[in-house]
Amino acid sequence: QAQLVESGGGLGQAGGSLRLSCAASGRPFRVRTWGWIRQAPTKERQFVAQITWNTGSTYYTDSVKGRFTISRDNAKNTVYLQMNSLRPEDTAVYYCAATPLASGTWDYWGQGAQVTVSS
Repeated sequence: QAQLVESGGGLGQAGGSLRLSCAASGRPFRVRTWGWIRQAPTKERQFVAQITWNTGSTYYTDSVKGRFTISRDNAKNTVYLQMNSLRPEDTAVYYCAATPLASGTWDYWGQGAQVTVSS
Protein backbone atom coordinates (compact mmCIF):
# COMPACT_ATOMS: atom_id res chain seq x y z
CA GLN A 1 0.00 0.00 0.00
CA ALA A 2 1.44 3.35 -1.02
CA GLN A 3 1.41 6.15 1.52
CA LEU A 4 2.21 9.84 1.54
CA VAL A 5 3.81 11.05 4.75
CA GLU A 6 3.92 14.77 5.44
CA SER A 7 6.24 16.69 7.71
CA GLY A 8 6.89 20.31 8.52
CA GLY A 9 4.40 23.11 8.98
CA GLY A 10 3.50 24.30 12.47
CA LEU A 11 3.22 27.83 13.78
CA GLY A 12 4.54 30.80 11.84
CA GLN A 13 4.26 34.56 11.93
CA ALA A 14 2.84 36.81 9.27
CA GLY A 15 5.60 37.60 6.83
CA GLY A 16 7.56 34.55 7.87
CA SER A 17 8.27 31.23 6.21
CA LEU A 18 7.45 27.59 6.69
CA ARG A 19 8.21 24.49 4.68
CA LEU A 20 6.24 21.32 4.11
CA SER A 21 7.58 18.01 2.85
CA CYS A 22 5.75 14.95 1.61
CA ALA A 23 7.38 11.62 0.87
CA ALA A 24 5.90 8.57 -0.79
CA SER A 25 6.51 5.28 0.94
CA GLY A 26 5.30 1.72 0.80
CA ARG A 27 4.36 0.18 -2.50
CA PRO A 28 6.04 2.24 -5.20
CA PHE A 29 3.98 3.93 -7.88
CA ARG A 30 4.70 6.21 -10.78
CA VAL A 31 3.61 9.77 -10.09
CA ARG A 32 2.18 11.94 -12.82
CA THR A 33 1.54 15.04 -10.72
CA TRP A 34 2.20 16.09 -7.14
CA GLY A 35 -0.05 18.62 -5.49
CA TRP A 36 -0.81 20.55 -2.33
CA ILE A 37 -4.38 21.19 -1.25
CA ARG A 38 -5.42 23.02 1.90
CA GLN A 39 -8.52 23.26 4.04
CA ALA A 40 -9.17 26.11 6.44
CA PRO A 41 -11.66 25.79 9.29
CA THR A 42 -15.26 25.91 8.08
CA LYS A 43 -14.10 26.17 4.44
CA GLU A 44 -13.93 23.75 1.54
CA ARG A 45 -10.67 22.26 0.35
CA GLN A 46 -8.71 24.61 -1.88
CA PHE A 47 -6.12 23.72 -4.49
CA VAL A 48 -2.79 25.40 -3.75
CA ALA A 49 -0.14 24.19 -6.19
CA GLN A 50 0.93 21.30 -8.36
CA ILE A 51 4.05 20.08 -10.15
CA THR A 52 4.48 17.42 -12.79
CA TRP A 53 6.87 14.58 -12.12
CA ASN A 54 8.54 14.57 -15.54
CA THR A 55 8.93 18.19 -16.66
CA GLY A 56 8.57 19.98 -13.33
CA SER A 57 5.89 22.22 -14.76
CA THR A 58 4.14 24.12 -11.95
CA TYR A 59 0.79 25.75 -11.40
CA TYR A 60 -0.39 27.86 -8.47
CA THR A 61 -3.62 29.28 -7.27
CA ASP A 62 -3.58 33.06 -7.55
CA SER A 63 -3.50 33.78 -3.83
CA VAL A 64 -0.11 32.08 -3.35
CA LYS A 65 1.67 33.06 -6.56
CA GLY A 66 4.98 34.72 -5.84
CA ARG A 67 4.92 33.54 -2.23
CA PHE A 68 4.81 29.74 -2.35
CA THR A 69 7.09 27.45 -4.32
CA ILE A 70 6.42 23.80 -5.04
CA SER A 71 9.34 21.55 -5.91
CA ARG A 72 10.08 17.85 -6.11
CA ASP A 73 12.97 15.45 -5.74
CA ASN A 74 12.26 12.55 -8.03
CA ALA A 75 15.08 10.42 -6.65
CA LYS A 76 13.53 10.67 -3.19
CA ASN A 77 9.93 10.59 -4.43
CA THR A 78 9.32 13.68 -2.35
CA VAL A 79 7.52 16.96 -2.92
CA TYR A 80 8.02 20.21 -1.02
CA LEU A 81 6.08 23.41 -0.47
CA GLN A 82 8.13 26.42 0.54
CA MET A 83 5.81 29.07 1.95
CA ASN A 84 7.15 32.61 2.24
CA SER A 85 5.49 35.91 3.12
CA LEU A 86 2.92 34.01 5.11
CA ARG A 87 -0.46 35.57 5.83
CA PRO A 88 -3.01 34.70 8.52
CA GLU A 89 -5.35 33.56 5.76
CA ASP A 90 -2.85 30.83 4.88
CA THR A 91 -3.83 29.10 8.11
CA ALA A 92 -5.16 25.66 7.18
CA VAL A 93 -4.46 21.97 7.16
CA TYR A 94 -2.27 21.28 4.16
CA TYR A 95 -2.53 17.96 2.35
CA CYS A 96 -0.15 16.63 -0.23
CA ALA A 97 -1.64 14.52 -2.98
CA ALA A 98 -0.42 12.52 -5.92
CA THR A 99 -1.90 11.49 -9.22
CA PRO A 100 -0.58 8.15 -10.44
CA LEU A 101 0.67 7.85 -13.99
CA ALA A 102 -2.38 5.89 -15.10
CA SER A 103 -4.91 8.13 -13.39
CA GLY A 104 -6.27 11.64 -13.73
CA THR A 105 -7.35 12.09 -10.14
CA TRP A 106 -5.72 12.70 -6.77
CA ASP A 107 -5.66 9.04 -5.73
CA TYR A 108 -3.15 9.33 -2.91
CA TRP A 109 -3.31 11.75 0.03
CA GLY A 110 -1.11 12.62 2.96
CA GLN A 111 -2.39 12.76 6.51
CA GLY A 112 -2.42 16.55 6.58
CA ALA A 113 -0.14 19.08 8.29
CA GLN A 114 -1.40 22.02 10.30
CA VAL A 115 -0.09 25.44 9.33
CA THR A 116 -1.06 28.30 11.62
CA VAL A 117 -0.02 31.86 10.85
CA SER A 118 -0.30 34.47 13.56
CA SER A 119 -0.67 38.15 12.80
